[in-house]
Amino acid sequence: MKKWNRALLVILIICLFGAILTFKDLLAGFFLNGNFVFNFSFLSYVGVVFFVLTIILGIIFYVKFLRLQSFGNFIFFVTLPITLFFMAFAYFLLIVSSQNNQNLNLVAVTLGINENAGNIYWWFLALAISYLIIMFFSFLFLTLPLKKMQKATSRLSDGIINGSVIIGGTKQFQDIEYSLNRINENYKEQAKELKETNLEVEKFIPKQFLKYFGANNILDLQLGHQVQKEVTTMFCDIRNSLAISSSVSLEENFNFINAYLNLISPLIRRYNGFVDKYLGDGIMAVFKKPEHAIECSKAIFSAIADKNFALKKIPSMKVGISINTAEVAFGVVGEENRKSLTILSDGVSLTGKMQGVNKFFGTHVIFSKRTLNALPYGYLINYRYIGSIKNEDPNENFNVFEDVDIYLRMKREKLISQKNAFEQAVRLYDGGDYFSAKTKFENILKKNKDDKVCYVYYNLCEEKIKLEKY
Repeated sequence: MKKWNRALLVILIICLFGAILTFKDLLAGFFLNGNFVFNFSFLSYVGVVFFVLTIILGIIFYVKFLRLQSFGNFIFFVTLPITLFFMAFAYFLLIVSSQNNQNLNLVAVTLGINENAGNIYWWFLALAISYLIIMFFSFLFLTLPLKKMQKATSRLSDGIINGSVIIGGTKQFQDIEYSLNRINENYKEQAKELKETNLEVEKFIPKQFLKYFGANNILDLQLGHQVQKEVTTMFCDIRNSLAISSSVSLEENFNFINAYLNLISPLIRRYNGFVDKYLGDGIMAVFKKPEHAIECSKAIFSAIADKNFALKKIPSMKVGISINTAEVAFGVVGEENRKSLTILSDGVSLTGKMQGVNKFFGTHVIFSKRTLNALPYGYLINYRYIGSIKNEDPNENFNVFEDVDIYLRMKREKLISQKNAFEQAVRLYDGGDYFSAKTKFENILKKNKDDKVCYVYYNLCEEKIKLEKY
């Protein structure tokens, strides 16, 4: 028993003995010579204090006693005093109406009952009705924890409850309340673990990937499930990763690659794309709209320029980006014990080939003709045609364009001003007129020595001309 409970029990015992000792003085304050009066002495007031405190403390301990009982005993011990009180009151009415006592006669006159009057039956009727009403509301109150428990279990069956389950009532209900709260906490822990697991899964399988299947969960995907969509794919890789890795330790190289990926991946998500896979020092990303891929490439070069400026001790990072728009198939491949989400398309393969062209010419951002055609009407972009890629079908070539906006203003303006002459020279080269193409490329280089693509084409023309002589 707790200390304060012991203290209250001691006080209750003292008040009980005090009430017993001052009970006569308390009655004397109400009755004098057979008459009902209100004539309290000091001991009468003391008796009232002891009597009231005894009742209050008795109720407190009785409630504590009830809370320790099972639900059946709880109902019994709550209804028992109510029933005994009404039985005692009914018996008191019979005594008052049948006994000839001066004090009792005074009570009978006050209540309007005696042996010859029928008012006692009305008193019994009122007593019975009062008893039924009180018992009705008592049972309504006593079964309140049951209703709360019903609601709590119903809510738990639907999922997690915010906050705590509160039932109240006896110890039995408190145990149930504790158990329901434990179940709710277990639900919360499981939901938290599931959420964390899903977040980790999303790091391996992007949520956007699932959306192409119209699925919200990886469990919805079956082996062989595939869907075709037109998307824009982007390949982005570090060109000088070998030079960087040779100048730093293995650990620093991994940290450098991860720093690069941590820099680029958020930019891809910002422009409504997602990373399909990491290719060592490269990334393959997917975008719904080609303009998002173009804007993302500009943001990547801007971020890398800032990164290079901050990391002066490490060689500057150089990246190349290729962008292509095509019809691709998102699918689930593998076998039942090992599945993988992937993208299958000739368009994806073409994007990979474009990276070879990109590296060969030393360009930064290139994109295909289909990407150019897929850009929305009125989209502003400065570009130039730099050649074509031969497909497996020898009669089909894919035109490739360079994004000129990626360069600084002075270089960009020079490239734009020579765009027509450069594209004419490239088409002459494509047509096999290497001598005319060489002349045009030479004229362009006189005005802009920094045009790497023009310089490459000039050398190619010389090689072709030499081969034709022999």
